[in-house]
Amino acid sequence: MGYWCVTVSEQHPTDSFESQDWRKSWTGITHRKLVWQKKSVKVGKSRVKSAKIIKIPASPRLMDVHEILTLADELVFTQTGKHLDNLQQDILRGACKGKKYSKIAEEFHCSEGHVKDVASELWKVLSQALGQEVNKFNFRATVDRLNFSNFLHFNKDSIRIEKFSVCGDTVHYGSGREKREKKGRERKSKSDKADRPLTHPSKRGDRAANSEEDKTSGLWETKTRFLEETRFWRFASFYGRTEELNTLEQWIVKESTRLVALVGLSGIGKTTLAVQCVTQIQDKFDYIIWQSLRSSPPLKGLLTNLLKSLSNQSESESPADTEDQLSLLMQSLQEYRCLLILDDGQMILSRGQLAGHYQPGYEDYGDFFRRIGEFSHQSCLLLLSWEPPAEIGQLEGENAPVRCYQLKGLSASSAGEFFREKELGDDETWPDLIHQYRGHPFWLKMVATTIADLFSGGVSEFLKYEALFLDDAFKQKLKQQIDRLSKVEKKVMLYLVTAEDSVTTSALVQELELSLSEILNAIKSLSRRSLIEKITQDQETVFTVQPVIQQYLTSQYSGNLA
Repeated sequence: MGYWCVTVSEQHPTDSFESQDWRKSWTGITHRKLVWQKKSVKVGKSRVKSAKIIKIPASPRLMDVHEILTLADELVFTQTGKHLDNLQQDILRGACKGKKYSKIAEEFHCSEGHVKDVASELWKVLSQALGQEVNKFNFRATVDRLNFSNFLHFNKDSIRIEKFSVCGDTVHYGSGREKREKKGRERKSKSDKADRPLTHPSKRGDRAANSEEDKTSGLWETKTRFLEETRFWRFASFYGRTEELNTLEQWIVKESTRLVALVGLSGIGKTTLAVQCVTQIQDKFDYIIWQSLRSSPPLKGLLTNLLKSLSNQSESESPADTEDQLSLLMQSLQEYRCLLILDDGQMILSRGQLAGHYQPGYEDYGDFFRRIGEFSHQSCLLLLSWEPPAEIGQLEGENAPVRCYQLKGLSASSAGEFFREKELGDDETWPDLIHQYRGHPFWLKMVATTIADLFSGGVSEFLKYEALFLDDAFKQKLKQQIDRLSKVEKKVMLYLVTAEDSVTTSALVQELELSLSEILNAIKSLSRRSLIEKITQDQETVFTVQPVIQQYLTSQYSGNLA
């Protein structure tokens, strides 16, 4: 038994036709959480042409603490571009269990005042994300009342949002179910082209010739809008990146590259760029699936999710053997043109080793990426990561179906657009500021906000100070990446940071008393992690560390990375 919730398109939920009982638990949930189903719906004596319909379970289960933390992390990331840190997680756990701040401070080994300050900011962020006041005393009740579990599918390892997958998990909704049923009929009779859920572009011809349902289902439009609103790290708009977008489109669409790795420092804009790219090329694919690897899912779990999205299989129907799952996935990638986006790829890779090595127990991902890159199919996997897996380097090439794009900072003109939006002054000094922070979007956002708040927008006044500004958000992101380095990489980084000038390979070999092989492997790994810069001086290659990273290492580690 449940309630049918019917809302008119583009109207606010409070203006919609819905059960009064359900409205009580609807408060604070925006209408975009529902999947579009554009069709004529009878509501009383009226007929609504564009409506959203979903059946809501009458007695949804309450989320456990793990699920609440996962949801809170998504909400905080949406608002700030940062994930929950350890103290924030402890505060939320404590709020769920009714703990006092003094107890949380005692367990976290910090002052009660610090806990209160962090908690105050956290409640503000969550209040903004949910559109209502959230505090220590009503947090658990607010989350349970919102009943997000009706719209978000949780498990112990990851959070999967309906609209991240154009065909994944939409079996519960009208448009998705009808398309799945069409897929089943198509397998019985492939000659019946009208029954295809979404035909291959080469066979589809003019999109205007599609059925009325395909033209109006709105599944992709809703998904794109949701991605932009929840995953899009943004200044306020999308700036620049024309060359990067053209390159990705060339590889993915025109050259039919099977495996593309988009790598770069945390906060450099990989997800932002990927969302913009997918928005532009979405009509070229039959299926588009976005999956995060942030919770380090085993390969078997990932394959189960992908197969569930590409077929009407339940988890229990998925093959038990990983090899069988891989074979079934490759069949789907051959039969349909699919775009798979895997975000946070670094989470399956190991710490304390050179870039690209897998965590223990995750080595089978190597075979997965190798098959995607080597086997013939018409699909593409786009991997977003701080560093590329080893297979990317082994398989990539100018004419190969595997490519790697290392994302750099914004150009001066693109970053300048953001500074204008922030109403910063002294535009003649902007290039210097942008160069100091290497056009890194997240770093520029942090420093621009500081200049606007504390220097009344005066960039010249800010630049009078020689030391670069690094706030806690800077440090947290950099620490996460530095902590992943191997011992040899740390030795090389320390030497580069303390050197007065750029350093040659021969100088590293001489000063560090390491073999040439060790030095070259470390440099190669650091370069793949985007942590060092390679420069050509007097026909000789030299290496250096960009200013922000150099200042961070100098201030945080005082010459001892170990």
